[in-house]
Amino acid sequence: MTEPTASTDPHSLPPEPTRRGFLKKLLAVVVGTVVVAVPAAAALMVFLDPLRRKKGGAAAAEFVPITPLEALPADGSPRRFQVIADRADAWNKYRNVPLGAVYLKRAPGGSADAADGGQGVVAFNALCPHAGCFVDVDADGRSFRCPCHNSGFNPDGSLKAGSVSPRPLDTLEVDPAALARGLVAVKFQNFAAGTPLKETA
Repeated sequence: MTEPTASTDPHSLPPEPTRRGFLKKLLAVVVGTVVVAVPAAAALMVFLDPLRRKKGGAAAAEFVPITPLEALPADGSPRRFQVIADRADAWNKYRNVPLGAVYLKRAPGGSADAADGGQGVVAFNALCPHAGCFVDVDADGRSFRCPCHNSGFNPDGSLKAGSVSPRPLDTLEVDPAALARGLVAVKFQNFAAGTPLKETA
């Protein structure tokens, strides 16, 4: 019995990989990686876009309609109104949810004309700048008092003597164009509590 010997026929051996074959395989791997990576990167960008926009800075507040102008007493006494509007976080949007509250009052000597820069109505955020409690209208019907730590605010929102609040009531911008149409709309924002500066929360 004879043992098999290795064949020396060059046609019977598997071909050695050539440089061209290697480059073809490398190119196929690169193209395959790109084909998979590009859609994956695009999907990741879409997924993270809300977070990126939030990190880049909050969009400027928009005017929120609050009440008809005729609902405010002509004598300048303040009235509290709930602010209801759409709210959005990074991925969800909620329609007609309560965002907070404001005190509205007619400005002394002001008008509702657009020409006066919207000073026909004054708007205050109803949260106390000290610790974020809701302030109440005081017994005189014109000034404000915080029930949590007894801070007092004058009718114009300025601090009364002895108040622990670090700043006056936070004013909000009133839309003069809406006032001219008989509607009170404000740029509603909440501000950081416990600081002397009026900074967006």
